[in-house]
Amino acid sequence: MKVFPNCKINLGLSVVERRPDGYHNLETLFLPVPLCDELTLEPAEKFSFEQNGILLDNSPLDNLVVKAHHLLSERYPQVEKVSISLKKNIPFGAGLGGGSSDAAFTLTALNALFDLGCSFDELEGYAAKIGADCAFFVQNRAAYATGIGDILEPVDFDLSDYHFVLLKPSDHVSTKEAYSGIKPTPSKVDLREAVKQPIEKWKDLIVNDFELSVFPNHPRIEFLKNHLYEKGALYASMTGSGAAVFGLFEKGKVVDLSLVQEEEIILR
Repeated sequence: MKVFPNCKINLGLSVVERRPDGYHNLETLFLPVPLCDELTLEPAEKFSFEQNGILLDNSPLDNLVVKAHHLLSERYPQVEKVSISLKKNIPFGAGLGGGSSDAAFTLTALNALFDLGCSFDELEGYAAKIGADCAFFVQNRAAYATGIGDILEPVDFDLSDYHFVLLKPSDHVSTKEAYSGIKPTPSKVDLREAVKQPIEKWKDLIVNDFELSVFPNHPRIEFLKNHLYEKGALYASMTGSGAAVFGLFEKGKVVDLSLVQEEEIILR
């Protein structure tokens, strides 16, 4: 079985309060984006995992795919004997949720491959134990997210008349760094209402709080966002805690990215 875990972007991201457990409550809108990894799963005599494509900076044993497999096999021993291969195309440290998507797709693929009969709610429960935004990728549809990103409300949302440009500089932004300059503040705008406004108005309505802490230390990320606006983006933003930025353009518009390094362009 081969599946294609896609990434996500955040339309707006507000850090609204710090929780007693040390995490932060957020308000954001997750949207699937068609930049995908490749995940292949086959029944085998024993468990194995291999990864290729973009090189990751962690041990294979720490990969979220392996964690997802082990978590599900604790409840369903029959999934233990499987061979899993992951080809990474989604950059890490980008705020795109690639690792979370890989884990969620592992859960849903194992559920289908071994006919486990798990419901979406059950799979989302497993996913939430792996990562804050992991549960989103189980149903993989536009959703308004609160809590630590694990409380999901489906949103009827369509951007099919527009196309994405997605850029990722060489900068790496750790979650710790992104949060270091954040002062949690209740959001002033309800994203569910803001996205109903014409896209041209989003620039003044929809913000990512992490830009305030990330841009001063990573001017290249800020440059890329501004450059997207200069080239005609109707809306541009950093996604998640960075370092990737995206621009929304009218469908069919040719975007001049001559001032952007080729390795920074991951979707156009």
